Amino acid sequence: MIVGGGIAGLQAAIQLGRYRHKIMVIDADEGRSNLCRSYNNIIGWPDGIGGPILRSAGKEHAQRLGVQFLRGTVVKAVRESDGFILTTSEEEEIRGRRLLLATGVKDRLPDFPELIPCMGLSVYVCPDCDGYEVSDKRTLVIGSGNVGGQMALTLSHWTADLIYVNHEQAALDNKVRHRLEEKGIVYFDQPISSVLTEGSQFRGVVLKDGDTLLVEKCFIAFGGNEVHSSLAEQLDVRRMDNNHIPVDPRTKMTNAQHVWAAGDVSTFSEMVTIAMGEGSQAAVWIHKSLIGED
Repeated sequence: MIVGGGIAGLQAAIQLGRYRHKIMVIDADEGRSNLCRSYNNIIGWPDGIGGPILRSAGKEHAQRLGVQFLRGTVVKAVRESDGFILTTSEEEEIRGRRLLLATGVKDRLPDFPELIPCMGLSVYVCPDCDGYEVSDKRTLVIGSGNVGGQMALTLSHWTADLIYVNHEQAALDNKVRHRLEEKGIVYFDQPISSVLTEGSQFRGVVLKDGDTLLVEKCFIAFGGNEVHSSLAEQLDVRRMDNNHIPVDPRTKMTNAQHVWAAGDVSTFSEMVTIAMGEGSQAAVWIHKSLIGED
């Protein structure tokens, strides 16, 4: 059983399907890969590939290999003698011998729905994935306190034309403030009243005091992303203080027998290519555990 039909879960499903195992993917269809309109760092896609398109192709690929899909949210996980029982919010029960948690994280985004069509195209959250996209462009960071400040400093590797708006007006350390000044990053400590977009293109923001800031690109950095690891807690799987799940770097298995974790729920990289690799890696060792048991 794979909980989560994002990039890590789909890649694991494809690999396990090729091993000819009976696989069920349970997915709420609400993951962050649904929001990203373009992944730009995947081999073979120099012009980017949309998250929903990649997910659709991955699901079709897995289904060709006999993988089954169930749309739903798993709310309960129980270990039994020969495996696990998962229960969805619709009270459906699924039983399986092995469990992969690929439940990911949910980004904390400001309450501006106009940003959603821009995600991955002109608005970003991961500098390792998309810092290159703002190269030498006027870029705005919408953030909170030190988290947003650190994002702006990170982006200074790609562009010197940066503005940081501390939308939540959270505390900003003097050290961070000083480094922003050193880098010439313009700083505003006030909320945003509205954002300016044209379809998928981010244009800027209007501040609470009425000032308008026009830019080409935007990064969001609020911190406090929600890590979807509550099922791990139910199965006595160890979690770190930030709720991510530590795994064996070789096998991706957790501290709990026959429970694996892959993708953003277990790592900080937040990169689709790493999620793919971790999904495949977990699948290999799930397969090894099954043939060894058989």
